[in-house]
Amino acid sequence: MATIAGCIKIDGERVVDALQEIAVSIADANNEALVLDFSLVHWIDPSALRALEELAGIADGVAVTLELRGVGVNVYKVLKLAKLAPRFLFGIRDALAGN
Repeated sequence: MATIAGCIKIDGERVVDALQEIAVSIADANNEALVLDFSLVHWIDPSALRALEELAGIADGVAVTLELRGVGVNVYKVLKLAKLAPRFLFGIRDALAGN
């Protein structure tokens, strides 16, 4: 039976490393959803964007839903411009704050 994982807090100083670690472990996990707390992430650089895109691809391949919580406006704008936003769910508070 699939389980829902707890929330993983992403360190704003090592976004790429954290996302790569999650990408390696997500294929072996038995989760149907993974929640990533982005409250400490204030900006996404191109390498972090690539890591997020790779993570989304892996999650799609193993049928894991990725939810990003605590996403700031700057991070959301970058995800939207890169056309990555539709690949993630966002916490309801985040969605309401963006409108």
